[in-house]
Amino acid sequence: MSGNLLVYGSYGYIGALVARTAVDRGLSPVLAGRRAERVEEQALELGVDYRVFTLDHPDIVRRHVAAFDAVLNCAGPFSQTAEPLRRACLDEGTDYLDLAGEVDVLEATAELDRDAEQAEISLLPGVGFDIVPTDCLAAHLESRLPSATSLTLALDGLGTFSPGTLKSILEELPQSGVVRESGELRTVPAAWRTRRFDFGGGAKTGVTVPWGDVSAAYYTTGIENIEVYATVPEFAVGAMRRTRPLVSVLATKPAQRVLKGVVDAVVTGPTAQERAQSVNHVLGAVEDDEGNRAAARLKTPDTYDFAAQSAVESARRVLDDEVSAGFQTPASAFGSEFVLSFDGVEREDVDDLDTVVPVA
Repeated sequence: MSGNLLVYGSYGYIGALVARTAVDRGLSPVLAGRRAERVEEQALELGVDYRVFTLDHPDIVRRHVAAFDAVLNCAGPFSQTAEPLRRACLDEGTDYLDLAGEVDVLEATAELDRDAEQAEISLLPGVGFDIVPTDCLAAHLESRLPSATSLTLALDGLGTFSPGTLKSILEELPQSGVVRESGELRTVPAAWRTRRFDFGGGAKTGVTVPWGDVSAAYYTTGIENIEVYATVPEFAVGAMRRTRPLVSVLATKPAQRVLKGVVDAVVTGPTAQERAQSVNHVLGAVEDDEGNRAAARLKTPDTYDFAAQSAVESARRVLDDEVSAGFQTPASAFGSEFVLSFDGVEREDVDDLDTVVPVA
């Protein structure tokens, strides 16, 4: 492998898993973050080099980024960290990857496609669990039904959360939900639509969520109508709808500061044992204007274990010049089979479509 890699946000929960996975797989990443003591301690433990800098001063960010062939951003919330690192990478000709799953962040990255082509760099967001499995499943389904005009994705088993993930969720409160209709993004209320999904063990209730594929799958497949769901207990649907009026209050800066402070104080992320016991299921279905349909299921390991594997492998391929310049999604960069290259991932096409995605 040629090139050198900077991992920013390396001592956060997912960043630490990524850094450890990279070293275990023979890479020598340079670790970076804003807290000197934490990144120095981590670098010493892993036997790698490190840098200490914030993202507050563009000149300093550019100077650090310029020394590397690729930057992997693991520092959430990405609404705050993606823009300064993306811009520095564009200015210095450095490839950029991140673990973002926020629709707004993905859209902002997609808008830089022409700039990235001119700079001859790759912009590759969403290389973690957000959004590699769902993006690859969307690409697989589009290949089975190229005439598809609508895509439905559903997730089950998202039971482990890191501090960074929860902070990103909090920041998305003002945009309670989002879907894509006729190629355009549409903001919708929390639990806007409810459907039943069979992930292989009986029907479960899912509600619409602002998952990154509302953005990414559109660029991957060209399908203009996309909805993403996540399963919730039956009683939670009514609760989510009743609390819609509170969203605007929870989205204010004072409330955000308090909520994020609580996250920092009480959330540490799942243990290795909890991750080992966690399994995720993804269901996807496409349909065209003639009523033809196709569906498939994915089974994956824990969110964070998968994310560490997929992020490191994505970075390795970028460093090996396997990704074209411009904005890319994981599936546009690596193909629909990329997700199957990781341990513990299984995919099956589904024939009995009426029981998989019943009408609400």
